[in-house]
Amino acid sequence: MPHQNRLAFLLVPSLFSLTFFLFIVAGIGLTSACNASRVLSDDRAMGAIPEASEETTSMKKIIRSDKEWKKILTPEQYRVLRQGGTERAFTGKYNNHYEPGIYVCAACATPLFSSKTKYDHGTGWPSFTAPIDKNHLEYRGDYSLLMKRIEVRCAVCGSHLGHVFDDGPLPTRKHYCINSIALDFRPDVTILQNETQEQTPQEKRLSHTTQTATFAAGCFWGVEDKFLYVPGVLSTRVGYTGGTTKNPNYEQVCSGTTGHAEAVEIVFDPAVISYKELLARFFAFHDPTQVNRQGPDVGTQYRSVIFYHNDEQKEAALAMMEKLSREKKFARPIATQVVPAGEFYPAEDYHQKYFQKRRQRP
Repeated sequence: MPHQNRLAFLLVPSLFSLTFFLFIVAGIGLTSACNASRVLSDDRAMGAIPEASEETTSMKKIIRSDKEWKKILTPEQYRVLRQGGTERAFTGKYNNHYEPGIYVCAACATPLFSSKTKYDHGTGWPSFTAPIDKNHLEYRGDYSLLMKRIEVRCAVCGSHLGHVFDDGPLPTRKHYCINSIALDFRPDVTILQNETQEQTPQEKRLSHTTQTATFAAGCFWGVEDKFLYVPGVLSTRVGYTGGTTKNPNYEQVCSGTTGHAEAVEIVFDPAVISYKELLARFFAFHDPTQVNRQGPDVGTQYRSVIFYHNDEQKEAALAMMEKLSREKKFARPIATQVVPAGEFYPAEDYHQKYFQKRRQRP
């Protein structure tokens, strides 16, 4: 075959392959654009994204170059806020933070979320049910993990904050899952009073004061999971307390030599649920007549204990036990110990929200 003909013979299939490849890429791009558009439409229908026809306030935009952002932000902030990164779960400073105030954009200080809509979703990132002002956020379809998600950005500076899902609690059923590093906290009560968010009666009942309760009632996996879904409980964490060993690990506690019990520390809003109501659930969630065990779990680490944080909690616990005994609610005597709360050592990360992480219920 002549050289010219052989060259043409080789080029024709190559050109055909290149044309076919470009056609496929264009088709994928068109499909992705259509899917993104459909996602935005679906989420508007579900209420995650405001309709264009809704009344909105135009936000003044902050425009900076990457070079300017790198001077303003730390490297990790830049990775999350400007490059759409995600911080590691359960490592953010605001994951278990419940002081009264507002959370603002870490890049431009735009008010974003109120502490009154913050709750513990168990995912390891700060979670909120609603923004302070819908105009302070913007939304984009996100297919980065080959799944449908809705990205949440600051409407003023365009920084990546996190994502919003439809698995949140009432009344909004929204779950704004936000990176801690994308936020700064402002404990300013005067700003709280000027929030533009329309509150529901449930949100208006929320107190600006939280309290802590600590219970031991057997394996802390199941005990935490039961309290996690109680209305008024803001956060939970499992750990070890009541013993003498400092900074114990799980294996040490299981050996029975530390004196610690597997316990759950609960932060709750007393305006929604009282300590007495938590006590009632504590006694309903386990068998308080068993000594150093709960069901198949045997050992002093599984004993029943109420660790009180003040005299009021102590008196409430003793009164509850006296009432239950007088009314003969249990066939055997109550073995629950009532002792002052001491140092609480959080358990390893894999123990935290154990069943929720695995989408299981005990």
